[in-house]
Amino acid sequence: MVTAVVAAAGRGRRFGAPENKVFALLAGKPVLHWTLKALAACPEVDAVLIVTGAEDLERVRAIAAAFAKVVGVCEGGQERYDSVRNALNAVPPETELVAVHDGARPLASAALISAVIHAARETGAALPAIPVSDTVKRSADGRDTTETVDRRELHGVQTPQVFRLELLREAYASARAAGFSGTDDASYVERLGHPVRLVAGEKTNLKITVAEDLRIAEALMGGRVTRTGFGYDVHRLAPGRALVLGGVELQHPDGLGLDGHSDADVLLHAIADALLGAAALGDIGEHFPNTDPRYRGISSLTLLSEVADKLREAGWETVNVDAMLLAERPRIRPHVEEMRARIAAALGIEAGQVSVKATTNERLGFEGREEGMAAHAVAVIRRANGHS
Repeated sequence: MVTAVVAAAGRGRRFGAPENKVFALLAGKPVLHWTLKALAACPEVDAVLIVTGAEDLERVRAIAAAFAKVVGVCEGGQERYDSVRNALNAVPPETELVAVHDGARPLASAALISAVIHAARETGAALPAIPVSDTVKRSADGRDTTETVDRRELHGVQTPQVFRLELLREAYASARAAGFSGTDDASYVERLGHPVRLVAGEKTNLKITVAEDLRIAEALMGGRVTRTGFGYDVHRLAPGRALVLGGVELQHPDGLGLDGHSDADVLLHAIADALLGAAALGDIGEHFPNTDPRYRGISSLTLLSEVADKLREAGWETVNVDAMLLAERPRIRPHVEEMRARIAAALGIEAGQVSVKATTNERLGFEGREEGMAAHAVAVIRRANGHS
């Protein structure tokens, strides 16, 4: 039986976030989700045990609930050594091989994991590694180089690192007795004099260490998750009402405006519905009902800004908006740039991410008879980085 131990107890100080970096969002889901998915996809992995900090146990359990191979979540220790040692004492009793994997290394392929497991079956210990290709310099003070290191025998190692369970337990016990602290699991096994087989690693198997690594990982995954939403709205033209379109007050040749509970900005209402629909957050009527006196006469720019807040709270950001107004009069084109600027400001994006267009309905339908105006909008959103 092969049990994967996922080390997810680190604070990730270099990551620059106040919480465990395994909770940072990668393509819309926590980094830990993708790490567990990678292990679950490997047929040689029979069980997964996660070790994390006491304060993160419930949060990790919630993420792990989606993966049938996860057999438990145990509490880690002060250092990585303590955490892995705790996990080694908690693995299922049938375990023969243990694969120790970084919780913040989400892109290991099933093929790589299998290859390391097969090598460990033969030799007792194996890890993935990539030969160092850059010139390596030594610097005593971090400022000036003192020599160039021969890189021909150097390798950058990755995880999972796979060992016979009893071998790794022996290595940990020996290190503890001697007060030895290694930088990875293989260093404890090497200290016993047991060689560790190198398996060709993957350059895509990066470890999330700093925030920039999330963007690299997303590029390797093909980009962030995006969604598209469609919005439509219509309002009747009526006397005695202001005509507000795209957040700009215009003058209708006949002194007409759009009738509605708010300022009846048909263009912004369509945009708001497109954004809410893309995020599956309902529609504008659900969030701002026309029976609520708080929204009587309210500026639709205010409503649009609240929609943007709701998207951010749900972990989304706006990529772009394309809106089309259907109206015979007045002419919209002279006001388009101001509309784009106001819409962008309400959404917290650049004006270049907003398109506003208008067309007549060739005197057909209610728009053509100037009984009212209609608007269509399409919005694209994507998962925001760092949202939890």
